[in-house]
Order: sequence, then C-alpha cells, then structure tokens
Amino acid sequence: QLLTHNMLMAPGTKNGFPLAIEVEKMETVESEFRSEFTARMVQKPVTQVEYGALLQTLAGLGMDGTLPPAVPDSYESNEEFLRALHHVEVIDGTLVCPETGKRFPIKDGIPSML
Repeated sequence: QLLTHNMLMAPGTKNGFPLAIEVEKMETVESEFRSEFTARMVQKPVTQVEYGALLQTLAGLGMDGTLPPAVPDSYESNEEFLRALHHVEVIDGTLVCPETGKRFPIKDGIPSML
C-alpha cells in the first residue's frame, strides 16, 4: 500500500527516499479500514507519513488530485481523506532508489528490499 511505501528507504543510503515506483500491476483494494489507525499514521507534529513524498508518488502514478495539496486540519474525522490514503496497492512492479538507482522488485504486493 502507498502508506507503507511512504515509510520505506533504500538500505545503506542517506538519500534513498522516496523510492520511485514503476508499476506493472496496481489495484484499488477493499480491505479493512480502521480510521483511527490511519489517522495515527498522519498525526501531527510527529507524522509518520511524508505527505509531500506521498503526493509526489501519486503524481508519478498518474493519480494527481487523489489527495488534497495539504493535510486537512480536521483530518482525524475526515473519513473521505483517510479512505483515500488507504486503498491503493501496487501488486507487481519495482521500487527504485533515488540515490543509487538500485531496483527492488515488488511481487504480489510484497517488496523485496534485499
């Protein structure tokens, strides 16, 4: 999922974030949605999600406009926003390190960072 991708960094690098995504297969998936869990991922001021990098990734996937340009002030209770963060999954493709160009395959939704 894109939230998980947003937390990955190429191992052994200083500038290995955000990883670019080359998609072979991507799906919008229905999975258990827990708004409190998703809201904690965005929680300010210690956010786990790098929102600018997330927007950059969405733009690279041709999904501009999927999310607002900034995290809404009342994001914790904004179910539409939280659901938009939650439902996209890359099934097959490649993650590419911006520092080294090293490629990490994604197969069946699981990236191999070795």
